[in-house]
Amino acid sequence: MGLDALALQLLNGLSHATTLFLMASGLTLIFGVTRIVNFAHGSFFMLGALWSAHAVTQWYPAMADTAWGYGAVMLMGAAVAALLGALTEVLLLRRMRHAPQLYQLVATFGLTLALHDAMRWYFGPEEVFAPRFPGLKGAIALGESFFPTWQLFTLALGPLVWLGLHLLLTRTLWGQRVKAATQDREMLDALGVNPAPLMLGVVMLGCGLAGLAGALQLPREPAHLQMDMNVVVETFVVVVTGGLGSIGGAFAAAVLIGVIHALGLSFFPQATLVLVFLTMAVVLVWRPQGLAGSAAQLEPRESVPVFALWPVAGWGRALMVSVFVGLTLLAWGQGDYGRSLAEDVMVMMLFGLSLQWMMALGGLVSFGHAAFFALGAYGAALSHLHWGVGFLGALALGMALALAVALVFGALVVRSSGVYLAMLSLALAQVIWAGATQWVALTGGDNGLIGLRLVTQESRLVLDAVLCAFMLLALAGMARVVGSSRGAALQALRDAPLRASASGLPVQALRYQVFVGSATLAGLAGGLWAAFKGAVFPSVASVAMSVDALLVNLLGGVHQLWGSAVGSALLVWGGAELGQGMAYWRGVLGVVIMLVMVWAPSGVLGGVQVGLSRLWPPQGRSA
Repeated sequence: MGLDALALQLLNGLSHATTLFLMASGLTLIFGVTRIVNFAHGSFFMLGALWSAHAVTQWYPAMADTAWGYGAVMLMGAAVAALLGALTEVLLLRRMRHAPQLYQLVATFGLTLALHDAMRWYFGPEEVFAPRFPGLKGAIALGESFFPTWQLFTLALGPLVWLGLHLLLTRTLWGQRVKAATQDREMLDALGVNPAPLMLGVVMLGCGLAGLAGALQLPREPAHLQMDMNVVVETFVVVVTGGLGSIGGAFAAAVLIGVIHALGLSFFPQATLVLVFLTMAVVLVWRPQGLAGSAAQLEPRESVPVFALWPVAGWGRALMVSVFVGLTLLAWGQGDYGRSLAEDVMVMMLFGLSLQWMMALGGLVSFGHAAFFALGAYGAALSHLHWGVGFLGALALGMALALAVALVFGALVVRSSGVYLAMLSLALAQVIWAGATQWVALTGGDNGLIGLRLVTQESRLVLDAVLCAFMLLALAGMARVVGSSRGAALQALRDAPLRASASGLPVQALRYQVFVGSATLAGLAGGLWAAFKGAVFPSVASVAMSVDALLVNLLGGVHQLWGSAVGSALLVWGGAELGQGMAYWRGVLGVVIMLVMVWAPSGVLGGVQVGLSRLWPPQGRSA
């Protein structure tokens, strides 16, 4: 590659860095003041793009003829995103302010689903191609190459936005109060400053920056309904790499990630995504708090409930098992559709239980647990297709592959915690997903691995019984661990790691064991998925699959033994039923998720337990 081509790619990377910085700075501002990680940030990006695109092509086409008019439309798109951000802060974020970060994250994921379907209904599903920006339609020569003038403008805009934010936060009273709220919101309230309007303003500014970033894409690409998820994951990478709460760190990380992304497209086009996430992983292993983040500090201890083996009485557990088996048999009687749905529920329950082990007992949160699910699925499928291994052997090899990767990866991630650990796990999942997509010779790429005959029509009844037994054994094993001294030690290090370490507990070793065990169980779930589906595709390693595991636990109840069973039934069965007769069922599911997170943060099963305890107060307490 010549110097001209290299300079062109560097300029492309810096131009892309402006988009990433606008997104990351808004997300950083919102997190710094509200302490909420807004997964729906990409939706405001998409809204700014879609609104501005329809404005210049359909509503106010004359404004696209002048630079001032086109620029005004872009600013109006940012303003629309800011107004929606204000509505979101009042109706959702304000109600989630004192909830644990994980519940906030899932609530904003539900908002993503709802806003996606709302925009699909209002704007339509088609792409919208906007005209070029007047006065900036040409290109500048770089030797034999040409660089678009519009991208040169956006490249220069990034540092200007950073300077503006820096001056706003350091030279104005509002900015000083924002910085004070970032450091100690309660103290600011005690000094007589009402934090509510401050938070509202910060959320509006952050969402407005996201809407502006979306509007700025119009002269270079069409507006469409996939823009939200395409940008939000990379934005999270920038924010975490730079350090949560640091605008300067977000700017440095945006430049770093933008340049690596652009150079990767030129030198390693098949591994661009892998390079981006590997960059984040290297930074976090070197500096667990990110490039410019402050040293990791323990947050105030949350009120975490004791893991509930509810119902405790022997008859209650027998009833739950009977209901579980009875519903499975009922689904079997509904034909192939019912059987397939019951299998999906049970596999998702096992996958959710593997993540529940990490979350409820170890206090570890993963955004990329699908990595081990995918390793189990591909390990089982490849061993069957290449070596002719049967059902149990394929499951064992899939689990072994997940275990091998977890043994190596776990040693790196257990030093991290919170969002940083979650993003490291997401990095692994994206690397696995990229490998499954691009290593066509081994995985089949997007065509997947098909033709698995691990489950035949003749053996399906027996293997369904085996699957059901796996679920019950996993539940029994978890119940046994919770009631043991090891379970007590795990919950101690989850709630008070410093006190647990001072008491002589091997904190890092216990965290490592929890991580590896959870990954191995996820590998088993992935192998079962491959066996019963008869095929494996890269989607098993996607972000959506990891989010499904989170939803299963949070809907049912993270701290409830049967929470993953109830959550998987709600998510898989409820989603299937809604999808049959409703065009916008994902939006409805998103609203349900938000309602559960706001009004029943302990999950459906936890809410039922609380309600019953109020009607019939227990005579004694049990773990």
